[in-house]
Amino acid sequence: MRTPGTVPLLATALVALAASGPQAASALAPQEARAAPGAHCAHQTHARVPGAQFQQRVCLEDLTTAGLAGTPYTDTADQAGLTATGTRHPAGVPGVQIDGYFKDDSRTNTTHGWDHDAQFVLRLPDHWNGGLVVTASPGNRKQYATDAAISDRVLAQGYAYAATDKGNTGPDFYRDGVRPGDAVAEWNARTTQLTRAAKKAVALRYGSTPRHTYMTGISNAGYLTRWQLENHPELYDGGVDWEGVLWTADGPNLLTSLPTAVAYGQGAAGADDMYAAGFARGSEFLWPYHQKAYWGLTQKVYRAEFDPAYDPDCPGASAGSTTAEILAPCASDASYDYRARPASVRRAVARVALTGRVGKPLITLQGDLDTLLPIATDADVYARMVEEQGRGRLHRTYTIRGGTHTDGLYDTYPDRLRPILPCYRDAFDTLTRWARSGTKPPADRTVGRPTDGDVVNSCSVRTS
Repeated sequence: MRTPGTVPLLATALVALAASGPQAASALAPQEARAAPGAHCAHQTHARVPGAQFQQRVCLEDLTTAGLAGTPYTDTADQAGLTATGTRHPAGVPGVQIDGYFKDDSRTNTTHGWDHDAQFVLRLPDHWNGGLVVTASPGNRKQYATDAAISDRVLAQGYAYAATDKGNTGPDFYRDGVRPGDAVAEWNARTTQLTRAAKKAVALRYGSTPRHTYMTGISNAGYLTRWQLENHPELYDGGVDWEGVLWTADGPNLLTSLPTAVAYGQGAAGADDMYAAGFARGSEFLWPYHQKAYWGLTQKVYRAEFDPAYDPDCPGASAGSTTAEILAPCASDASYDYRARPASVRRAVARVALTGRVGKPLITLQGDLDTLLPIATDADVYARMVEEQGRGRLHRTYTIRGGTHTDGLYDTYPDRLRPILPCYRDAFDTLTRWARSGTKPPADRTVGRPTDGDVVNSCSVRTS
């Protein structure tokens, strides 16, 4: 790992990665072979990302997933589970796409056959609205993971869009680095690096720097949104945090709630223990799926990242060779006690911990049935942290009734769940009005189902 300056989600994609193996898009064609000679390309030849070790530019008739599906310029497999069937996506946004990577010495990202981490994608629409949206991959996915969930719509609104793979990917991400916490620390540095470079790239393409820059993301990238607005508010005008992961040195964090879930899955804990750990009443129907797909893997890979000495015989995902073994917890994880571990573990988490000291407007969204990150130990706690830092005027939290960690589960339980994406889209518009014109968003609230009944494409965060 080599990162610029100082260096500091989740496993929402680890299941897909483990089940299907690395999903690498085919190598990009040379830009000359792909660039169309149309008039809209002629004025974009100066587009580039300063500081990139390698980059490749192409002019495209449509930068959205509708136009990119089946090409090397997106990866639909890496987007699996993040949106519900029936979600409407905009299309028809011409412009320039730049793919590349910054200097790095880890090789977990095999996209394009580059075998090189710190990969990014930058999309520059022909019709620019003066803004830039920056994000990073959720889970341990790669740079195209939120093309359908985020990129399509912001491009259609005229924003330039930039996304990073965070500097390491896949279920063995924790192997990147030397000290405990290095891999997660790199996520923050890579996001800062891309934001600064993307601002310069926008200026080269359009002749002026962005008038507004927004940070946003899902899960691990929601955590990054919080961290960026706490540590680099000068780079952004605001952000939307979609179910960001909470890391605090003294807890709560993933390693204080997941061991109970692992113990429940092994029959060593009961429902009352789950409720005490923060898991919501009413989410019980989701527990069997999360037991099989998420709890064990997430616990052991983040324990391996921050506390590698706990069980040397079960270092993380590499402790398994089959999909079932990779997804399963280690036997020792059910009895993991974060608060009883050596102080060095808390110091490792402290390197990437959140404080609540946001410096720009931030909207947080989380579903009340999130069964990977219980809202009681995550968004609710972070809201209190922001208040305790005297920054409550800059923060809103909207609880999505019936929302869970991945929108794709709505397709399995349409009578019990609802997608968060339409609420996210409305929250993003609410955030931009807040940041640009000072239009105050509604107070913290629980968002109910839309009156028109279209939970897949309709939501207002102004409706309780």
